[in-house]
Amino acid sequence: MLSVLIAVAIILFLYQPVKVEGTSMMPALRDQERIFINKFTYRFGIEEIRRGDMVVFLYPGDTTKSYIKRVIGVPGDWVEVKEGAVLLNGAQIEEPYVPEEFLDRISAPRVRVKPDEFYVMGDHRSASNDSRSWGSVPREYIYGKAVFIYWPLEKLGRLR
Repeated sequence: MLSVLIAVAIILFLYQPVKVEGTSMMPALRDQERIFINKFTYRFGIEEIRRGDMVVFLYPGDTTKSYIKRVIGVPGDWVEVKEGAVLLNGAQIEEPYVPEEFLDRISAPRVRVKPDEFYVMGDHRSASNDSRSWGSVPREYIYGKAVFIYWPLEKLGRLR
């Protein structure tokens, strides 16, 4: 009985199950997959939000919706997209998580990420509604870090 209570407490307060809806994070995450997000690590300052993290947040255009995207720029960074290539502080970054077939040739103007905001993009660039369109995400809207996929079982494991 104690183990059940501990498991329930962990799920309720530390981790939250989430269903992925959409294709903007392919191939890392696919539509209808199930993941756990860590709600604790960012909220209590155990870990800082870093470039490359997959974060779950309230969509700034409609806070009744949640999105999952990858952090590209942190406060103070300069981010620019030139015909699909992402430049961070003036240098093109390597993005092994974005397959060639998911790239697009869209450009976005150079912007400086404001304090307490984060520039986010989906891995499936040609199918992602992200910071290129609506700007950075305020820190207070980010409520979890995607950490573990549990469904389908063949993909069971830690997210990278």
